[in-house]
Parts: sequence; structure tokens; C-alpha cells
Amino acid sequence: MALSNGTETNGKVRHVMGLSGGKDSTALAIFMRGKIQDIEYVFCDTGAELPETYEYLDKLESYLGQRITRLNSDLSFETLLQNYGGYLPSPQARWCTKSMKLVPLERFFGNDTVYSYIAIRADERREGYVSTKPNVIPVFPFKEAGITIGDVQKILDEAGIGLPKYYEWRSRSGCYFCFFQRKEEWVGLLERHPDLFEKSKRMEKVLPDGKAYTWVKGRDLSYIEKNREKIILDAKKRQAEALANKRKTTLFEQFSQKQDDDGCLVCEL
Repeated sequence: MALSNGTETNGKVRHVMGLSGGKDSTALAIFMRGKIQDIEYVFCDTGAELPETYEYLDKLESYLGQRITRLNSDLSFETLLQNYGGYLPSPQARWCTKSMKLVPLERFFGNDTVYSYIAIRADERREGYVSTKPNVIPVFPFKEAGITIGDVQKILDEAGIGLPKYYEWRSRSGCYFCFFQRKEEWVGLLERHPDLFEKSKRMEKVLPDGKAYTWVKGRDLSYIEKNREKIILDAKKRQAEALANKRKTTLFEQFSQKQDDDGCLVCEL
């Protein structure tokens, strides 16, 4: 079978929806329930996700009454970190995203004709992750239906799913050591999962020449520990100032606003 662009496929047509453990992709899975026969739900599991993310996926799986396929990298993060000489991933070098999410996802697509359902809302100005494979056709149901952030909240509430618990202290899904976390979110990890904070801390290193490889630019996680109270206080001041200059928003909306840095396009959906 050949697509209109001339790409040869094996003739099999599949419908696949990637889940991140975040609000939008979860809402899309609920929204699409029953609309497409034999739709496949997948989650790229790095093995370094937050416990709250796994809990949220289990909750969704129960609601859907359908298994969510977990895709894994051939190598663990620890092994990949060794292969990269101990150099931590960063916004400039997102080798974790490529190796642990994109490669397994592209491999899962294979050579089939795949309709990939992507949870980008009608009120967003981003594309999300769109495969470059010519046999993968992106579909944006929320954009087509005019679904906005308020609609997403309604979908989650009416299904009884609600928001993932990490929204109490963190603004996006992703690995526990995600370098896109704000300082106050690192404090949240320290307070809720001190074991994962310590694991993240042990991954940092300083070379003999003084060059440091840390999760937070210009700071190591010891700084987060020592200044946790000040970090939280500063964050509250920024939030108060932002709210004073904007209309009153709900906690859901605050967490859904665009961050200072664009996060992993696969993780944050």
C-alpha cells in the first residue's frame, strides 16, 4: 500500500493515542472513548516517572476499561547517563527525550499507516510532538472540536478522573528529575519524595576543571535544600504579583498556563 506521498506501507491501518500522564492527553482519551474502534493507548515509560503519574495512568486505564501499552527504552536512564559520560540532559541536549520516548514511540509505529491522535487544545499555539515518519498521520481532535482548557477540566471532572496529584506542587508531567522544573517544584519533590530528590542529587557532578553538571542552571540541588523556605516565599510573591495583574484564575488554569521554558513535547501533553 502506498500513501499519497508515495510512502510504501504494509497496508495495516492503526489508530494510536500517546499518553503522558498529564491532563490534556488524559482528557483526550476520555473524549475519544468509543469514537474510534480498536484505538491503541500508549505511554512511553522512562522508568523515572513520578509515582503520581503511574497512579493517574492506572486510574485512567480502569476508566477506559482498556490496557495502556507501556513502551520502554532498550536502556535504562542510568545506563544512558553512563553512555553520555555522566553529562546530564538539559534543554539544549534532550537526549533523554529522544532515547527514552521518541525512539520507542517511532518503533511502535513501525511501517503501518498510523493515525496519531495528539492532545493539543484549540486555545494553544503549539504543535506538540508530530512524527516525521511519512506513514504517521497527525490528528488533532481538540482543535477540530474547539476544545479549550475549561472544556478539559469539565471532561476530567465529569469522568471522575480529576487532575493528577502532582498538580498540587508541579506544573507538568515527566521524569522526577526533569530539568524543566522550577526551583519551587524541586522543593516539592524534596518534600514529597525525598528519596527521588536524593537520587537526582547523586547524579550531579563537578569536574576537576570546575565545570558543573547540575539539574538547575547555575545551582546544585544542595542549594535547593538549604534555601527551600526562601524559594517557596519568592515563588508565592511572584504568583501574587502575577495574579494582581491578571484576572482571577483557578488553580487548574494557573498550572495550565505556558511556562517560562517549553517542556518536553512528549512529556507535557
